[in-house]
This record gives sequence, C-alpha cells and structure tokens, in this order.
Amino acid sequence: MKKILALWIFLFLNFLVSAQNNDIWTSFPNKDTTLIGFKDKNGNVKIEPKFSGFTTARQFENIIAVTEEKKGKWESYYLTKSGKIIGRDSLYVFDNGPDCENEGFIRFTDRKTDKMGIFNSDGKIVIPAEYSNLTKVKNGMFIGLKDAKKETDGEHSFWTGGKEFLVDIHNKILVESFTYNDDLNFYSVEKSKEPSKDPIRDNFLGVDGQYYSFINFGKEFKEWLQNTFLKNLSKANLEKHSFDKITYWKEPNGWISEPKTKFVDQNYTYLKLKLEELKNPKTDYFVTSDGLNQFIFETEEYDIYFNNCNESKDWIYPVKSIIINPKNKADFKQDHFEFLRTENGYKLISISLAKDNLK
Repeated sequence: MKKILALWIFLFLNFLVSAQNNDIWTSFPNKDTTLIGFKDKNGNVKIEPKFSGFTTARQFENIIAVTEEKKGKWESYYLTKSGKIIGRDSLYVFDNGPDCENEGFIRFTDRKTDKMGIFNSDGKIVIPAEYSNLTKVKNGMFIGLKDAKKETDGEHSFWTGGKEFLVDIHNKILVESFTYNDDLNFYSVEKSKEPSKDPIRDNFLGVDGQYYSFINFGKEFKEWLQNTFLKNLSKANLEKHSFDKITYWKEPNGWISEPKTKFVDQNYTYLKLKLEELKNPKTDYFVTSDGLNQFIFETEEYDIYFNNCNESKDWIYPVKSIIINPKNKADFKQDHFEFLRTENGYKLISISLAKDNLK
C-alpha cells in the first residue's frame, strides 16, 4: 500500500500532461538567428520568430516564459499553447534564466510582494504567490519557503530565516520543517505508518502522523559504488556499468567520446588500477553531485536527461562525480570519474585523469 501514493501522483500528472502535449512545438530561428519562433511536428509555423534569446525553451509543451520587443520596450510574460498571455513581467528568474515548465507547472514571481507562486499549463494560479521561494514541481510536490527575509552581500541575493514545508500541488502541507535537500528522489516517495528501514531512504514525519520516505541519491550512490561497482572491477562488469559512450579529456583535442567497449578495452588496465584506489581507506577522495553538462553532451542520445530549456534534469538524473586527490599534496591535478544516474542504474559516463594517458 505504501507505494500507491507515488504511483497515483505519477500516473495522474502524466495523464494531465500527455493529454496536452501530443504535438510538442519546436523552436526555430529567424534568418539572422536573433529571434525564435515555434513549429509543430509537421513543420507548420505556429508562432513566427519574435521572441528574444531570453526565451530559453527549445520545445513548447504547454506553457513557456517568453520575452519580446514591442515599440522599443522589452516585454516578458508566460504563454500557453492556446495563445493565452498571463503573468506579464512576473517571470521567475534564476541564474540569469527564466523558469521552465515541469510536469505542466511553472513558477512565477509577484513583483509587488516579491513572493512566488505556480501557474498550471492552462495559465491558472494553482499555488498563490505566498512563498518566499519554492522549488520546481517534482512528482506533484514542491518545497516551499515562507516568511524568509531577502538579504544581499552586494553581489548576490539570498534568503535567511523562514520555514520550509513539503507541499503538494493542491497547496496542502504534507511535512512541516522540511529542510531543502536536492539529493532526494521525489519520484521514489513512499508513505507508511512507520519509518522506512531502508538505509538509503530519508524519513519525514507528515502532518497526518504518517511517514514520507525518499531515496537519497547520495546514499544510493554510495551503496551502489561499494556493493556493486567496486566489488567486481572485471572488464565485463566495467562495461556493464558504463554508458554506451564514454567521454574523456585528451590533450590537445579536449573532450572525446568513444563507444564503451572500445574505450574500456584500450584503457582497462589503467582504469582498474585507478578504481582499485577507491577500496583503500587511505585514498583521499570525495563525491560531488551535479547535472549533466549540456555543453559537452549535446547529441540526441542525451536528450532525455535535459528539459525543454536544455537544463539538466538533475532531480531525476544526477551526476555523481568521484574526485580523487593526488597523493603528492604539491600536485594540484585530480582524477575525475563521473557517473550518470539512468533508468538502468548509475553508469560511468565521463573521465578526466591527472595523467593524460587515456587512449
């Protein structure tokens, strides 16, 4: 019974979104590539190029953030597939880019109150602008921050204080004091009367007295690394746990991609030697988490790991990087092994080594 919650949320949201995005429009530029418009799957122009480069959506499913010039002035708003314009000058912007639709929802900022809310795919407000900050919708849930104060260090703004909640898309609080953690897999949620005993899950007591548990990507990766990957560093097992293509750094060419079989075959002895170091408790290494680099992994086999705005979907497919520090402290070069979380488990996808001797 505890898995019913995750399944219901996932199926319900996918039904809503898939019912609307049967024809996803794709962006295309004008002749001098200064503006973009959108075409349907048959190549018919649905919107002539008129949006500026600040419009980051490459695909138009249900709702997007756009910017266009009108009478010498820049105007920004949200646009639905039906042509409805909403949220004029209320784009939520983070890291110099506007928000991108996720699961048929998109965030906005009320400029009068500096609070955030969420529009649905029809442009209706489903979460009113009452939060200081909130995350993307993930599996019908988000983390919302209330009653925080915005401060600045002169260069960057940030929130202090306030209280964080786990909230569903109906604005119902599920968990109070839910501290933000980008290592949680929201699509793994389980609800039960007792805390989950699974060591890779984090438990949170809900307002209804039941427990919500989520797989923690960091714990999941550590368990996989120690109990699956490093226990068998045979050539066959290394290939099994590698992406179809492995990308590696090679001077003077930069990043190069090779089929995994060819790459492992040519570099197996050295790879095994470096990976064996991770079994030694004296090895100085650490693990970081990020998303897939869109400027390196550009071909179509990586498309599913990015959203419509070419942002890495690290809330589903994080990249765990193992960074090994040199034994000689005077040497600053490190070894990097990157593993992408896929639907078939973690896969070795990228390598850069201090010694430039990969073939």
